Formats: sequence, C-alpha cells, structure tokens
Amino acid sequence: MAAKMESERLGFIKLNQSKRRTDSYIHLRDGLRSDGDPRNAGKPCILPSCYTGGPRYMHERTQDAMTYVRHYGRPDLFVTFTCNPKWVEITRELFPGQQYSHRPDLIARVFRLQLCKIMDFILKGQVFERVKCNMYTVESQKRGLPHAHILLWLNDKVDAIK
Repeated sequence: MAAKMESERLGFIKLNQSKRRTDSYIHLRDGLRSDGDPRNAGKPCILPSCYTGGPRYMHERTQDAMTYVRHYGRPDLFVTFTCNPKWVEITRELFPGQQYSHRPDLIARVFRLQLCKIMDFILKGQVFERVKCNMYTVESQKRGLPHAHILLWLNDKVDAIK
C-alpha cells in the first residue's frame, strides 16, 4: 500500500510540473547550461521540497539544522531511538503466525507513540538537564524498521542559574 501511495504522489507531481513553474529552478538551468545540449536532458521531472525524502526536501532539512547550529551552537547530545519489533504493543496485535513485517501500519503507529513518549520523557522529565532546543528525523532501516536521530541542545550552566 505504501508503494502504491508513493506511486500516486509521484504521478501527480509528474503530471503537474507545468503548475509548479519548474523552468524557473536555478539548478535545472545550471545543469542545462553545463551540459550544453538540452536534447540530452530528456524530460525533467523536478521533485518539490514537500516530497518527503527528495533532494530538495533533504536540502531544506539540512538548512534548518544548520540554522539551529548557528543559533544554538553544536548539539550537546546525539540520541538514536530504534523500533523494536518485540515491543508488547506490536506482538499482542499480531495474528498467530504473522510477522511484524506484514504490518507496517502497526509498526509505524507504535513507533510514533513510543517516540512521542520518549521525547516527552526527555523534555518534560528533564532526564539530562533542561533542554533548550531539540530536533529529530525519522528514517527507515534496511529491514524496514523506523529509527530516529535526535539532537539535543542543553542549557549551559550559566543559563541554568539565570
């Protein structure tokens, strides 16, 4: 089902390229200029920045992270949080003989709930110290399980006293 949804999204983007004014994209013009022959370019299909996982999306996320670093400095902690297919919330919902890989919907929902729970624990429980800023990204591993990379900026000792 996920592949079908992805295919539909890509089809929509491909059919609506004229509405996105893709001819005004700077990188596309630079690529055509450097190649010299626009006939060799084929028919370009530019992915918008709202397409999750696309190069423009990743570039925007990188720029966001750099803005955090410029404003808050380097992050103090890097935490990874990985989905465990043996979590009780997952195993009790599986039918007999069913594997976790048969239920990506269940995996995604449980992981999201667990991620929200651990972020609340870190931010509100003040496990490390008082967190002044955080950001995270969720990716899929090769075996299909999601995991999150979490960056935490902690308050300095001077800021904590104020």
